[in-house]
Amino acid sequence: MKILSIQSSVAYGHAGNSSAVFPLQRLGHEVWPVYTVHFSNHTGYGQWRGPVFDAETVREVITGIEERGVLPECDAVLSGYQGGEGIGEVILDAVARVKAANPRAIYCADPVMGDVGRGFYVRDGIPEFMRDKVIPAADIVTPNQFELEFLSGIEVHSVDDLLAAADTLRATGPSTVLATSVQTDQTPADSVQMAVVNDEGAWIVTTPLLPMYVAGAGDATAAIFLAHVLNGKSAPDCLAATADSVFGIMEATHRAGTREIQLVTSQERIAHPEGRFEVTRLR
Repeated sequence: MKILSIQSSVAYGHAGNSSAVFPLQRLGHEVWPVYTVHFSNHTGYGQWRGPVFDAETVREVITGIEERGVLPECDAVLSGYQGGEGIGEVILDAVARVKAANPRAIYCADPVMGDVGRGFYVRDGIPEFMRDKVIPAADIVTPNQFELEFLSGIEVHSVDDLLAAADTLRATGPSTVLATSVQTDQTPADSVQMAVVNDEGAWIVTTPLLPMYVAGAGDATAAIFLAHVLNGKSAPDCLAATADSVFGIMEATHRAGTREIQLVTSQERIAHPEGRFEVTRLR
């Protein structure tokens, strides 16, 4: 399968496309990465260097790909952090172009906006743009709990709240919602959960919560889930494989004591998840 991935990039470490491309490739997919920025490192360090590409530059790169006559071969578009509405409009235009060339292509949007305990960390207007424009255009969305609550307008305290929030998003357009980094009143202590909801049902998986925060894990999560969807796995199997691989990455990162996720070290866990975590059907 071939994937057009429009995201940021860093030279050192893993975030945006620098986090998403390798797992997609390791799971057997061809990736056409388009960069919205190219920084020395992710911004969590507080200091970075490198250019932010304007919307027209990004559009030109996508047009150049289109001119190769390959958009009918594109099976999916993946997007993550969007620095401004201009870039967002370019991404949505790319999705429209790809779907016009290949109506079977899917759009997976990771609506990167903020996180529990941190709030929003994007520019004003981006959350509303994600809610009003990006989510309705997507087939798969992968919000964390904070993003899910904002996009749906529902505070998630229970599993019922989680399902209601996911269904609210699905009613606006996407057929599949992958909710990441979820903790409800029913989540076991020292654990974190991930859930997927689609037309066939809803499932949840629980993994240990490691005492760490790193950048790029959400980018890898969306990429791994999309890769398994394109490989034809069922929703619960996609969830199980994604949870196993992501925990393997986080486990290796915690063991290494680094703030950069250990993608290369964890590549076998990405390519061959061990199925260590049981998936439970919610409905």
